[in-house]
Amino acid sequence: MRRHQTRTAYTFLLVPLIFYLIVRFLPTLSALRLSLFDWNILKDTQPFVGTENYQRLFADEKFGQALRNTALYTVIGVPAQIALGLIVALLLNKIIALRGLFRALYFAPYVTPIVAAAWVWQWLFSPQFGPVNTFLIWLHITPQNFLNSPDQALATTAALVVWQNLGFQIVLFLAGLSAIPRSYYEAAEIDGANGTQAFWKITWPLLNPTIVFSVVTGTISYLQLFTQVVNLNFTDQGGPLGSTMTVALYIYQIAFGRFQMGYASAITVVLFLIILAITLFQLRFLTRRYDL
Repeated sequence: MRRHQTRTAYTFLLVPLIFYLIVRFLPTLSALRLSLFDWNILKDTQPFVGTENYQRLFADEKFGQALRNTALYTVIGVPAQIALGLIVALLLNKIIALRGLFRALYFAPYVTPIVAAAWVWQWLFSPQFGPVNTFLIWLHITPQNFLNSPDQALATTAALVVWQNLGFQIVLFLAGLSAIPRSYYEAAEIDGANGTQAFWKITWPLLNPTIVFSVVTGTISYLQLFTQVVNLNFTDQGGPLGSTMTVALYIYQIAFGRFQMGYASAITVVLFLIILAITLFQLRFLTRRYDL
């Protein structure tokens, strides 16, 4: 009976594993292969060029700019959405009346279609007609260009992503907070610990698995940022002056704008290695074991 159950378990595990290998690993291996060729769909031949596509990356200023922008998105967005998500989750965890309504309101942006949210955000921050600039004028503050300014466009785009992902972070932290036994806080209160001490000695350590998961998934999401950037400035994708360009968007432009599939595949492989290295680093150095 035990052997039969084990075979059944492996059989059911094998089906999604095969699907995962087909939709994940095969495209990755195909991209690695394409990166070694001058693969252009407009040409009759695709000659083997070895590592030339990778060498080209070092001299590509636009790729360097996209990589810097992607890093800025990650540095700004991940800490902001984790901090805000944790703060809101702590507040929501303390209320009783209308708790479900507040949770639904905060989670609504996460389930809103990204394209629709981006277009609404574009209208809100429009230099000519946007309500945000109207409000600034009411406060006697000079209107801002926001999405049309190379200095402000990236931060405005990052704000959209933070706002949209905030609901997911809140749900994660609410789940983590609900898993912490109430008896720990009661014991700390008996020992004379105040709220701040209880947070740093109990809440923060026991939320470590949730924080690690949030950091890893958030970082991966920002490193692959694409849809928001495309739809916030549809007529100048990645602009103005490349200030919002991301690596994922640059891959798209190289592959489907210039039809240079080999070079786009090389960038894809590099992005994959960057994400893998950062993820392993985060899992290694952020995971902690605490003894209360």
